[in-house]
Amino acid sequence: MEVKGLTKSVEGTLLFKDVNFSVEKDDKIVFLSRDPRAMSALFDIICGCDKADEGTFEWGQTITTAYLPIDNTSFFNTDLNLVDWLAQFSDDTSELYLKGFLGKMLFSGEELQKSASVLSGGEKMRCMIARMMLRNANTMVLDSPTNHLDLESIQAFNNTLKVFKGNVLLASHDHEFIQTVCNRIIELTPNGIIDKMMDYDDYITDEKVKVLRERLYGVK
Repeated sequence: MEVKGLTKSVEGTLLFKDVNFSVEKDDKIVFLSRDPRAMSALFDIICGCDKADEGTFEWGQTITTAYLPIDNTSFFNTDLNLVDWLAQFSDDTSELYLKGFLGKMLFSGEELQKSASVLSGGEKMRCMIARMMLRNANTMVLDSPTNHLDLESIQAFNNTLKVFKGNVLLASHDHEFIQTVCNRIIELTPNGIIDKMMDYDDYITDEKVKVLRERLYGVK
């Protein structure tokens, strides 16, 4: 993907300005910002859910995407059970096939007969991850995927992403999740971006990065 000059404001607040970057093969990128709305806004733009104030982006011709938005409320206004809920998003609606994806996110037995409308926040997130894996996309866009998940679910998803052969664009507050999945950091600020090919532990301790962050955020 090629991003050129993206700018976005929300309610009079400039989230990011003139953002330029390319996503290359094998990139697993975590996006950071002091304003969490910045990552959600960027993801909504590149996944076609919103428009930028300025700038353009273009996905490669062979790229297929699966988007995990931070707000999934609209997906669960239904009384379908989990297998039938997932079937809405699949060409193959056989029960065994769908149960396989739900099983990867730790659903089994009687849980599969639950109504989608009564799920907890964590259960909804696990369903959304199963839906995303079902798409078999080569690029995953994940906005705070560990929100509401318990440790076992986080570990299961973490293991999936570590061996995933495609691209990952991620926003998360989970230090260990970022450290084990991502190989590149892009931080969005109102005055530009920081783009580093390094892991998260190195990024947050790098003195040059600290100086650059202070300058871009306007902190003296």
